[in-house]
Amino acid sequence: MTEAVLQALRSACPIAPRLSPYADPTQVWLLGQLTRLGLPLDAAALDRLDRAGFARYAGRLFPDATEPDLRVLTALFTWFFLVDDACDRPDRLTPPQIRALRDGVLGLLREGPRARHPSFSGPLRRLLVQAWREPRRRMPARWRARFTDAVADHLDGAWREAVAKATGRAPGVAEYVALRRATSAAYVSYPLIEFAAGRPLPDAVYHHPALRRIAHLGNDLLSWFNDLASLEQDRASAGGHNLVLAVATEQRVPVETAVELVAERWRAGMARFVALRAAVPSFGPTLDEAVTAHLDGVAHAVRGTVDWTLESARYPVAPGS
Repeated sequence: MTEAVLQALRSACPIAPRLSPYADPTQVWLLGQLTRLGLPLDAAALDRLDRAGFARYAGRLFPDATEPDLRVLTALFTWFFLVDDACDRPDRLTPPQIRALRDGVLGLLREGPRARHPSFSGPLRRLLVQAWREPRRRMPARWRARFTDAVADHLDGAWREAVAKATGRAPGVAEYVALRRATSAAYVSYPLIEFAAGRPLPDAVYHHPALRRIAHLGNDLLSWFNDLASLEQDRASAGGHNLVLAVATEQRVPVETAVELVAERWRAGMARFVALRAAVPSFGPTLDEAVTAHLDGVAHAVRGTVDWTLESARYPVAPGS
């Protein structure tokens, strides 16, 4: 049932799909990099990473990035997925370990590779050092602070979710939607639109209410679609941290009914996303192209998540997974 719902939502999505021509070569590059960095990956783990297709995900979100930049973006995406796995697997990191990881990561992003933290070392640190080098060199201080704040929010969300799971407390719908905006890492990907386009926005524009509404709704759309795709996995391990499960519990309906309710919520959100996108005001001739690139990037994040979710072996709805 869920797969049919996902396919129907993809067919109804008004955002055109895009894919970088460098996606597949970058995936080959990625597997070599992970091996060289010393990540403890056996042949089976490397095969799972290959079939997950993180470079294709980055290539769908940043279809116009140069090949070198797509490598940077793919490395960053892979880092976040590996951290997500570490926070979500059966032997997952504890809340104190996630908090310590957060401190080490933020120290590296703010101070550079010379920053050291005892809880953040080894291959994962080397991967982030390598991936962060070019954005740190090329982007202005205000952009680096914005990206780092987004990473802090994401890791805080992972910590809050871990605390809730450890105590066995399932969130209500409103609480879950707010938490999911942090755990999805969409807010981390939005500044990377500016990196890929080479057009950093002023803070006043980036945080303008019109752009913020679109950013929040884009995050919701990609997160809720992902929740539909990962429903069976989350029923077994997420402690109620899935929008479908939260809706089923709060409204006291079967999960099958909750799937339809979430799908309808997604359709309504998509209609609102299109309307908000069309209503963004002009910021003047010197900024409008950069704003358009940013808004296109948020749209790519939504559509790219839809397409990648249905092709990636990371999710059971993908063909051949």
